[in-house]
Amino acid sequence: MNKELRVLVTGVKGQLGYDCVRELKERGYTNVLGIDIEQLDITDEKAVHAFINEFKPDVVMHNAAWTAVDKAEAMPDLVYKVNALGPKYIAEACKEVGAKMIYISTDYVFNGKGEKAFEVNDPKEGLSVYGKTKAAGEDFVINGNDKHFIIRISWVFGINGNNYVKTMLKLAETKTELNIVCDQIGSPTYTYDLSKLMCDMMESDKYGVYHATNEGFCSWYDFTKYIYEVAGITSVEVKPITTAEYKKLVPNQADRPLNSRMSKASLDKAGFNRLPTWQDATSRFIKELQK
Repeated sequence: MNKELRVLVTGVKGQLGYDCVRELKERGYTNVLGIDIEQLDITDEKAVHAFINEFKPDVVMHNAAWTAVDKAEAMPDLVYKVNALGPKYIAEACKEVGAKMIYISTDYVFNGKGEKAFEVNDPKEGLSVYGKTKAAGEDFVINGNDKHFIIRISWVFGINGNNYVKTMLKLAETKTELNIVCDQIGSPTYTYDLSKLMCDMMESDKYGVYHATNEGFCSWYDFTKYIYEVAGITSVEVKPITTAEYKKLVPNQADRPLNSRMSKASLDKAGFNRLPTWQDATSRFIKELQK
């Protein structure tokens, strides 16, 4: 693979952007530019076109997004600009310079009904502003640039930034019991593992829509129990509660999908490796944190 390729990574201050830049450099890519909102406001169409036309990337890994799910409900217009129009402008600018684009999407584009794993072409019926705007972003990318990879992920954790694993470990310092939701089922995604797959995709031309979480399914309750088991924490009692019960305790939340299982058939078909199991990823991550 040509290591002179110019790669632009958005959202470099986030968990995934950070790991993408790390992985690209580990693979010997020399023209990698990681940017965040200070360098480029993705909601400014002119600025996006000017920036991409000047840098002339061969690939754009677009990780920047509005991800505060509950806050999104109060400001749908702003979230639409970030999650739908931003990707639209980037996709169109990528097309102008002939660049491939990787767009990171989410399990929230689905309605979370039923128990079977969602396929890549299942209807997008997101329940929240976040889910609906990310789905709109997908459509803009698909229509704006043929050379696209759309990767749906869920329950993300990585070394750079805040996430559920870090929050649970922090809570264990002050809490002796926690009520954790047991009826939302999905798959954690370790950004370290995902960044490797993104680089594999970038080095191919197998464009399309993919689901790429770590392997296996669990509830937030299962996930929490496992985090404490790996970290050797025995001082916290983890109690299972339903989403309905949790909503009574913490009102004014966005609706979250109960079923976030996603099928990996498209990864298999394209010949990409699936990510390791979520248990394996979680234990590696906690060891990394403990270093």
